[in-house]
Amino acid sequence: MGVKPAIGRKSNKSPPIFSHEFVIQNHADIVSCVVMVFLVGLMVQSTSPIASLFISLHHNVSGVEPSRENPKGEPFSYEAGWKDSCAVFFYSLVCIVMHAILQEYFLDKISKKFHLSKSRLSSLNESGQLVVFHLVTLLWGGDAILREGFAFNISQLWDGYPNHPMSFLLKLWWIVQAAYWIHTLPELYFQRIKKDEWAGRIRQALIAFTFVALAYGFKFQRVGVSLVVLYSLAEFVSHAYRLNVILRGEREDFIEKFGRLVNGAVFVLVRLASLVLGVLTFYFGLAGAAPLLLRVGALSLLVSFQVYLMFNFISEAMKQRQESRQLALNRPKKEKKDKPKKEKVKKAPVEESDLPEVDQNTNKTLRQRQVAAAVKAK
Repeated sequence: MGVKPAIGRKSNKSPPIFSHEFVIQNHADIVSCVVMVFLVGLMVQSTSPIASLFISLHHNVSGVEPSRENPKGEPFSYEAGWKDSCAVFFYSLVCIVMHAILQEYFLDKISKKFHLSKSRLSSLNESGQLVVFHLVTLLWGGDAILREGFAFNISQLWDGYPNHPMSFLLKLWWIVQAAYWIHTLPELYFQRIKKDEWAGRIRQALIAFTFVALAYGFKFQRVGVSLVVLYSLAEFVSHAYRLNVILRGEREDFIEKFGRLVNGAVFVLVRLASLVLGVLTFYFGLAGAAPLLLRVGALSLLVSFQVYLMFNFISEAMKQRQESRQLALNRPKKEKKDKPKKEKVKKAPVEESDLPEVDQNTNKTLRQRQVAAAVKAK
């Protein structure tokens, strides 16, 4: 008869190979092996063309192959094409590996330190991953905007459309954006996300991937990177505020109130900036350069998305306010504690030597009378 493991202890037996538990526990190692197969294939001459289809960036329009030196000394330029889907697949595998590294070496250690509940642990994992992704998107995309000069010359967002070649870093940025939102779908299975949370996360991933695909496919990469950077700014602040609430608790102190104020202000400013940028680009800048139906459709989608985000933000704020009021009403009032009665302190007897001379003589007279009365009584 086998001995059962003690309660609270995990069995040392590893799960069967190719079982669900085995895949979930070792998914990072499995995907890393697949990535290594592509990298090794790139070094073998016979498989190098196939491996480079997934690893390298294609559709070079500068007239020189990236593997060779550019005789003019100019940077390589790229455009969108069907081969980019292969690169999106490969870099989505890389995103899965990076997701597992961040989860194991940072988020799991933070959760163990703070002893969070299951609901707070799920929120910590989600916001922890997204705050890093949006920070990278913000810094990388902001650097691309500064390098391309879009921030100082806004007319470059629409001048020369549709001939808008991309630099190497800008094209790789778009590939990583699409790859990240694709990798979030298998992560629902790998991270054991509850089924009731799947709908919201799938909807978020599909909306983000659709925006990236449309902006990239219809050659709106310049205005698209500007809009995504603005969106990532608001999301970074939002998830940073959410992490603060998760780790510190819902305490009504100065830090919590300041974070809430900054979150709301940045969210509103980003929505307004996105609408202004969209109107300038699609309504005025691209007039005559792009078909009217395409401009109206792009602007309509942008406005609808901003209204959707604003509606969700206001609804969530009202819900939180109602919950805080309900908690305040249900909170029992503190009963006034009866103040302990002060005990009367008996005065210490006063020494006769401390009394005035008149009182001393009076006391002597009283003692003499008491003694005389006692003698007569005998």
